[in-house]
Amino acid sequence: MPDVSVRLADTADRPVLERLWLMFRHDLSQFYEVLPDTDGAFRTDRLDSALTDTDWAAYLVTVDTRPAGLAFVRALTGPKRVLNSFFIVRGARRKGIGLSAVQQVIARHHGPWEVAFQDANTRAVHFWRRVATEIAGPAWTEEHRPVPHRPDLPPDVWISFDPPHTNNPHQ
Repeated sequence: MPDVSVRLADTADRPVLERLWLMFRHDLSQFYEVLPDTDGAFRTDRLDSALTDTDWAAYLVTVDTRPAGLAFVRALTGPKRVLNSFFIVRGARRKGIGLSAVQQVIARHHGPWEVAFQDANTRAVHFWRRVATEIAGPAWTEEHRPVPHRPDLPPDVWISFDPPHTNNPHQ
């Protein structure tokens, strides 16, 4: 497997994160039935929060030093960390890169976790169930919750798990 690395992003990484964000939002547009804004971009409020809000963390995923994805974590000081956005470029998928990246992100913040995805996104369904099982064994739950401000969409699937605590210098 190639060298997968996850590092905390900063404002200098913004141009790369913006490009990855566009790809991520494009992938999700089929499930949320959204079009880009008139300038061709998708909303960036989560990207902005991930880079500026102290209760968020933005991570850049690289493979052999090249950008391959992103991960945004919110609720760092809350009762549960939320993997708010997670994306791996299509050329890096189905190679263990996503699993390695998410494991690295989760290892940096101990405590309970939640992640949401859409039932219609069958690859995400399989991926996140595998992630939960790899990290927490059988001790994870799944529930459906309405999409905020979008009663026209099917509910999101939320997986919750609490990984075993490990001593990690990044926590």
